[in-house]
Amino acid sequence: MSGGERIRLLVVEDHHIVRQGLVALLNAVPDMLVVAEASDGDKGIALFREHQPDVTLMDLRLPGIGGAEAVAKIRGDYPNARIIVLTTFDGDEDIYRALQAGARGYLLKGMFGDELIDAIRAVHAGKTRIPPVVAERLATRMGGSALTGRELAVLELIVGGKSNKEIGFMLSISEATVKTHINNLLGKMGVTDRTQAATAAIQRGLVHLK
Repeated sequence: MSGGERIRLLVVEDHHIVRQGLVALLNAVPDMLVVAEASDGDKGIALFREHQPDVTLMDLRLPGIGGAEAVAKIRGDYPNARIIVLTTFDGDEDIYRALQAGARGYLLKGMFGDELIDAIRAVHAGKTRIPPVVAERLATRMGGSALTGRELAVLELIVGGKSNKEIGFMLSISEATVKTHINNLLGKMGVTDRTQAATAAIQRGLVHLK
């Protein structure tokens, strides 16, 4: 099979061993060829521009520019770019951000090699590929009311263990306003107290622990 008939791939993954494993797996597939690999978002964007691959595999959590931002930048310049996000994170907010940025597929790193290969072929053919469990979480995210920027800021500080008084001081708002924001975000998230909100925020990818 000539190089022109193979699916040309870019792999963007910061963990060296994982990246090398992906490259070895994909180069062993007769109709696929890894043309470039990157360890961070900036390099991934540069290599996309240089090689303009058929399909890009993008890790979501990267040093510097994150995967979702890198996807958005690539898609901004190349609207037809076909990108599959690979990640160990399955929080619905992570899924939402990646797909909003223009990713065509979202796969968890625990998948089997056959699933990855099938997904690459599907996305190359112009289809999307989102596993049922991921699609279900995305539907939940789309169905819920989105938190405002200020509510997210309050939520991050709750996860950080700050009291209402400390949150008010840090955001330059009154304690009463803090309580209003907390009541609103509890309702939107479908939880009843701060502890549940903090746990749900981490599970859903709304807040990432530093």
